[in-house]
Amino acid sequence: MDARALAALAANPGCRRRALLDGAGVPKAALAESLGVPSGFGQSQFAFMRGHAFEARVTRDGGAELLRLTHACLGGGPEPAPGDARTPDLSAAGPEGRVARTALALREAADAGAWTLLDHPMLALDVAGTPAFLEPDAVVVAPDGTWTVVEIKSFPMIDGAADPAKVGAAARQAAVYALALADVAAGLDPAPTVRDRVLLVCPKDFSNLPTAAAVDIRKQLSVTRRQLARLDRVEDIAASLPPGTTFDVTRPAAELTAAVDAVPATYAPECLAACELAFHCRARSRARGEVTALGRPLRAELGALSTVPQALAAARGEAGDPEDPAVAALRRAGALRAEALAGRSA
Repeated sequence: MDARALAALAANPGCRRRALLDGAGVPKAALAESLGVPSGFGQSQFAFMRGHAFEARVTRDGGAELLRLTHACLGGGPEPAPGDARTPDLSAAGPEGRVARTALALREAADAGAWTLLDHPMLALDVAGTPAFLEPDAVVVAPDGTWTVVEIKSFPMIDGAADPAKVGAAARQAAVYALALADVAAGLDPAPTVRDRVLLVCPKDFSNLPTAAAVDIRKQLSVTRRQLARLDRVEDIAASLPPGTTFDVTRPAAELTAAVDAVPATYAPECLAACELAFHCRARSRARGEVTALGRPLRAELGALSTVPQALAAARGEAGDPEDPAVAALRRAGALRAEALAGRSA
């Protein structure tokens, strides 16, 4: 599981299907292809290369420009002088080794009291009993002892503002990194402060020059912490599956469909922007007439009425408890619609 997957899980904690597939490392894009519902989800090769080139520009020369942007947006001590920042080597064998090396570098940075840039550190976060290894773009340790998560994105910041949807996605992803970073900080005495504002670095206007803004992630931290705590353990989900269930993407489509459908999913329209299996889950949700397919707000309004047929029957007065506020509202809406249609026909 990476931070993007964990952010998506936190946004939809009831989806046992995604939790299992991500926990098992199943390639969901390939699985969607095998199911016959390719998603087209993901980043284009051009966008990937552009993002990689922009990130290299931001972090070159020992991260001088990145540290300047951090100081300008968040402070943290005296302005960093070019070449004075510490840039520890974080290489190690395997993810566990990189996690240990990152933790050591953070402890040393906390004692050094100087600007320190950790380029692509490795952090670990316990998620429903399973360790997830996470790799933020960067972490900056300031002389005042504060730790800041840095997100470097290739979408533009025009006149100081970026696409709110993309900023929101970056904030949710950064919240996962901040939670993992807080676990490291908690093991030190005194514990350093992990900022609840992250530095978002983007191209300025239509150029390739970097600019930055501080993004408040307090809400995302609270929601992500609560939602991740609610996730079912992967082994518990797997134990409920029929014996012999496999998600091998080379298996026939019918077998894979049965395997995928054996794991409960919670589809919502937001899944289209976050999950490769969204088209498959949407088709299944619509076939079952689930109200959630029309959006979570509507699902919340309808209370115990979980399917479209149930809602329509309540609106026609054929089913439902009249004392239920949702049923009463539907019957009122049905009556108003009937009056309107009668007026048109007259």
